[in-house]
Amino acid sequence: MSSFHERVAADKRAAILAAATALFGTQGYARTSLAQVAAAAHVSRSTLFKRFPTKDALFDAIVTDVWTPQAPPAELDPADPEAGLRALGTLYAELLSRPGMTALLRLVISEAPTSPELGRRQFDLGKMPFFEEVRGYLEATSRAGTLAVDDPTMAATQMLGMISNFVLWPRMFLPDWDPEAGEVARAVEEAALTMSARYARC
Repeated sequence: MSSFHERVAADKRAAILAAATALFGTQGYARTSLAQVAAAAHVSRSTLFKRFPTKDALFDAIVTDVWTPQAPPAELDPADPEAGLRALGTLYAELLSRPGMTALLRLVISEAPTSPELGRRQFDLGKMPFFEEVRGYLEATSRAGTLAVDDPTMAATQMLGMISNFVLWPRMFLPDWDPEAGEVARAVEEAALTMSARYARC
């Protein structure tokens, strides 16, 4: 496929996902049809159905896109846990700050009573892969002897919770919440330092 056609295909895909996100948010997941998404994205139904044959496939693509980092972190050295946790925390803060993240989570919460499976798929496809990255790194620091992490699942929950409590959750309720880059960096730094102190080897 030529670069021109690749660009056109990418633009159509982006338009479809944007239209679907907007419609799911305003009309609800159950009340939105693929035909409505095609019309809002200004693409033919055949184009949409070829890419996303079901509404579930479309939702999964939205989740995957929102949770996929622009670039993965560099190789993380378990011998330097502060640097590694800082890198993971920075990446997490960037993901949580995406406009699409707040819209996705609001959609999942609003649809939970009638479509609880959306929450499970958002968790499995979106949150869990990143969570496992952090948990795996904490396990690596413990094997390397730089941190003493007996329960990496709990430790990963603590690390990500400190960041999301500053970066994400206020934004869910306060439309004007928009911390400056320096404030976000400080929240990440404090989380990394707190983890390093809590799990330091005596």
